[in-house]
Amino acid sequence: MAGNQEFISPIMSNPENVYQLGPNAYAKPATALNILRETVMGREAFDHAFRTYAQRWMFKHPTPEDFFRTMEDASAIDLDWFWRGWFYTTDVVDIGVKSVKRYYFSDTPDQKTTEQLESFGYDLENLPEMVFKIDEDSESFNAEQADQSAVAGSQILKEYLQEQGLDVNESAPKYFYEIEFEKPGGLVMPLIVEYSYADGTKERVTYPVQLWRKNDASVKKIIAANKELVGVIIDPDLETADVNLDNNNWPKQEAPSDFEKFKEKIKG
Repeated sequence: MAGNQEFISPIMSNPENVYQLGPNAYAKPATALNILRETVMGREAFDHAFRTYAQRWMFKHPTPEDFFRTMEDASAIDLDWFWRGWFYTTDVVDIGVKSVKRYYFSDTPDQKTTEQLESFGYDLENLPEMVFKIDEDSESFNAEQADQSAVAGSQILKEYLQEQGLDVNESAPKYFYEIEFEKPGGLVMPLIVEYSYADGTKERVTYPVQLWRKNDASVKKIIAANKELVGVIIDPDLETADVNLDNNNWPKQEAPSDFEKFKEKIKG
């Protein structure tokens, strides 16, 4: 739940210590279970596990932990991260686009890379075949050269892209982007992203929650395509209860002010 953290308690709190018992006991658990069914587990796995819980504990006195364990046991899905975040903390869902950078790959280093290699004592004239990733902010970035994929036939480039989990055919993709996502809200959730391209097409990708395992603050993804990336939207269908939509878009979209919303309401 969004709000003043001084007045919010975890769901698993003694009711006598809770300021907002209604939202804490009903609204937030209901939201959590709906997201668990619709987004995290899927309806089939959730319904099977829930039926198992009902049958296993009928006429008994289960605790919340019994529910947690049964849902994991019956579905064979690790949900420790979900219970911990939603029920034992006051963290919120807030995932945003931190930065988007365009790169191109070259068989010659840019000025910054050249200086780094020289500082390490490398002889630039006798370097083995290498591929260098050049940022669009670099002085050496050349959009025309980037569009021509200067090292499209490089085996080293193909191996690098395959290591990033990208499917590479005979020719290397024309455009390369590095997208960094951040998680200021603290709560771990799957990352649902919609990529928009200049030709009008869109691609929806759902990254599993394990994406945050090695870096809880931010993660980076490489996008390789033969068409220009023009837009990135996180959680396009608003299915993860993200409390801050201002950082969900690239390029950043200015939200209408309350006055502008009022004017539209009057016109309508």
